[in-house]
Amino acid sequence: MPSLSVPPLFAALEQTRTVLLAGAGGGFDVYAAIPLAVALRDAGRTVHLANLSFTRLELLDLDAWTAENVAAVTPDTVGPDDYFPERALARWLAVRDLPCTVYAFPKVGVQPLRHAYRQLVDALGVDAVVLVDGGTDILMRGDEAGLGTPVEDMTSLAAVAGLDVPVKLVVCLGFGIDAYHGINHTQVLENVAALDRDGAYLGALSIPGTSRETELYREAVAYGQAATPLRPSIVHGQIAAATRGADGDVHVTRRTRGSTLFVNPLMAIYFSFDLDGLARRSLYLDRLEHTVGMRQVASRIEAFRAEIEWRAPRSFPH
Repeated sequence: MPSLSVPPLFAALEQTRTVLLAGAGGGFDVYAAIPLAVALRDAGRTVHLANLSFTRLELLDLDAWTAENVAAVTPDTVGPDDYFPERALARWLAVRDLPCTVYAFPKVGVQPLRHAYRQLVDALGVDAVVLVDGGTDILMRGDEAGLGTPVEDMTSLAAVAGLDVPVKLVVCLGFGIDAYHGINHTQVLENVAALDRDGAYLGALSIPGTSRETELYREAVAYGQAATPLRPSIVHGQIAAATRGADGDVHVTRRTRGSTLFVNPLMAIYFSFDLDGLARRSLYLDRLEHTVGMRQVASRIEAFRAEIEWRAPRSFPH
């Protein structure tokens, strides 16, 4: 029975021992896992970090690859200097004297990505996988007015849905950010309500701005931003600002110049879901099942979108 005193997210992970927190959408998504990783480690769990990577992983030395499509990135991994969020995170973890390997998956389709996850889960003895999304576009089922940037998120969701792991969850951080990519957030809330009716919504959990978890998160984001000055994370810049109490049209990088932002406290809240329940509500995830490359994923999403009538977007009524 769910209880107000124990957040459902932590209740779902209560019996687990080894948790893999994995960025679902590429880029800096794994940074959204940091507050949760700190809390779980403090609670005695073994936590591993992974990310679907936008880095040019083909430039890594052969000894970085621990299995097919699985790279173990450490502070000393040789790779691109201009954009390598996973290595930046590994180096920050080392500075903090924390376990400092971040696993990275290349941009592949569902079948090879699932195989990569399966190898990593088996090697690490993982009994829970938590996909972490910076934003909320992983919650789009397919008929919304806009899907944001669905290719990577849906590939990750489909890949992990096919794993035989006791606990599989999805956590979103950064509500509102995906408006930049055409997401209608009234439709996000409609989807959350539908998932709640299905029993797949595990509630919302605020990350206190003065907590140790949040302080470490902001520190890691700042470290990552400094390591990638030409492509700092728009998403985590806004979330970090929200955890400091910033609101409104707050720009933390020149990359957002010319756009109007809406930094707000909802960006600093984890929205949590049962992964299998979320996957069941997708209208097109089955079409991605046998893909081997992300171009296939993108073309199949486009084909699906061309066949259906989209839900009309609504503005917030208040």
